[in-house]
Amino acid sequence: MVQAVVAIDAMGGDEGPAVTVPALAETLILHPKARFLLFGRQEEIEECLGKYAHLRDAVEVVHCDVAVSMNDKPSVALRQGRKVSSMWQAIQAVKDGRAHACLSAGNTGALMAMSKIILRTHEGIERPAIAGIWPTLIGECVVLDVGANIGGTVAQYVQFAAMGAAYARTIFGLQNPRVGLLNIGVEEVKGTDAVRDAAELLERSPLNFIGFVEGDGIGRGDADVVVTDGFTGNIALKTGEGTARQMSTYMRQAFGSSLMSRIGYVFAAGALAALRQRMDPNTVNGGMFLGLNGIVVKSHGGVDCAGFGTATQVAIEVAEADISKIIASDIARMQKLLNEI
Repeated sequence: MVQAVVAIDAMGGDEGPAVTVPALAETLILHPKARFLLFGRQEEIEECLGKYAHLRDAVEVVHCDVAVSMNDKPSVALRQGRKVSSMWQAIQAVKDGRAHACLSAGNTGALMAMSKIILRTHEGIERPAIAGIWPTLIGECVVLDVGANIGGTVAQYVQFAAMGAAYARTIFGLQNPRVGLLNIGVEEVKGTDAVRDAAELLERSPLNFIGFVEGDGIGRGDADVVVTDGFTGNIALKTGEGTARQMSTYMRQAFGSSLMSRIGYVFAAGALAALRQRMDPNTVNGGMFLGLNGIVVKSHGGVDCAGFGTATQVAIEVAEADISKIIASDIARMQKLLNEI
């Protein structure tokens, strides 16, 4: 197992080093052998590091004047931040072999564009996909794509399925994860031509393909890997996160509505705390860009320290597993089937 080195775009996200640095302090307790390259404005990073003396031996700071804005279009970010921004240099560290993985909470479009230019995609992969972890009633599942691509072709759905299965084997320890295609129904006649054609190919693939999965089946745990395009996947992800926050608000309102409700809250506090933990999006933060010749993990932009720490742990775990090689091997195994498209 490698000693993971993670290159971090410390300026990414809404809060920058104020979130990324404290998150690393917590992560180091769980992964004491991990090391971090922090790219960003040195003065700001050093100010935050001053509060965490135990991080000094595990962190190297690389100064970058330019930070990609959350509102920048990818074309603008590429033009202004090419080779000089904290985001670009963090990805480049993976390309150069100085780091095993890159992690950023920054602009998703810019991160994907830069990653594709610097790292390129695996042979046989048309486009990378963002794989997110989704809590279910029986555990967790992988959902992809959750934001990298608008629409999907037959080949892309099949490629996403292969990559998602490899990812699920790596992070969940499943030998033969169940793979499903997200659709508006489970009947064979439902869905777009691309989804139906992809299902026909996946039926003949070496993957454990279980057929179509409806939206409510994601949280139910009907599949270990749920495949869809980035447009649909991102809407599903944001809807799920919004519903979790909505339910949390409803519970707070309900328990504060009367004296008896507040008394009931005292007795139910432990169970409610556990429920909030299960519903907190930060506990499943960290989406990996699958299909690249290198590891890039994307954190939510508005994440807190706990959430960024979760994403950091994802980056460390997939780096230690060397998931890029696993995916490349699985895609090569699927190439004969892909050639039929």
